[in-house]
Amino acid sequence: MEMRDPIETSHHAPVTPTTADIADPGPLGLGAFALTTFVLSVFNAGLVNLGVVVVLGLALAYGGLAQLLAGMWEFRKGNTFGAVAFTSFGAFWISFWVLLNTTPAVPAKAVGVYLLAWCIFTTYMIVPALRTSGGVLAVFVALALTFLFLCIGAFGGSDNMTKIGGWLGLITAVLAWYCSFAAVTNATWKRTVLPTWPLAR
Repeated sequence: MEMRDPIETSHHAPVTPTTADIADPGPLGLGAFALTTFVLSVFNAGLVNLGVVVVLGLALAYGGLAQLLAGMWEFRKGNTFGAVAFTSFGAFWISFWVLLNTTPAVPAKAVGVYLLAWCIFTTYMIVPALRTSGGVLAVFVALALTFLFLCIGAFGGSDNMTKIGGWLGLITAVLAWYCSFAAVTNATWKRTVLPTWPLAR
């Protein structure tokens, strides 16, 4: 009678990591978006002339690369909304970095088209955001308005419209910071410390 190694006859499937093994990338993506948006919006609102170098560094490293990575991790977790949102806005900040590094300067009308395209994307992302949370929904509504006023300012050469867009951007940044703060705090404390008002049924 042939003796067979029990290890060889075992039909156990190989152990693979599950999505539970991955930390939530949402707070990183929201935090990167919030901080970069805040700094640019301070500039757009005319509050402080920070200089383009400060915005460029954040746009490439934190708003761009960190959000892009957060989007890739959201794909791994199976979160389509988070993956599309973070990857897209990570790419937005990287493209913005390229835009500001372009010589000669990009015409205002071209910038207006660029902002209009992002306004359209952000606006249709409001629909899926209705099934996320009240906090995230508020971020997308405020961001769509931010892009709208910045777009109008670029097309019309209006500093006032751009400043309004800057103030709306500051509101957007604060909302995104709150969502990031709530998510990382709730995950760390393993209970709801700060509400995000879930909307999904």
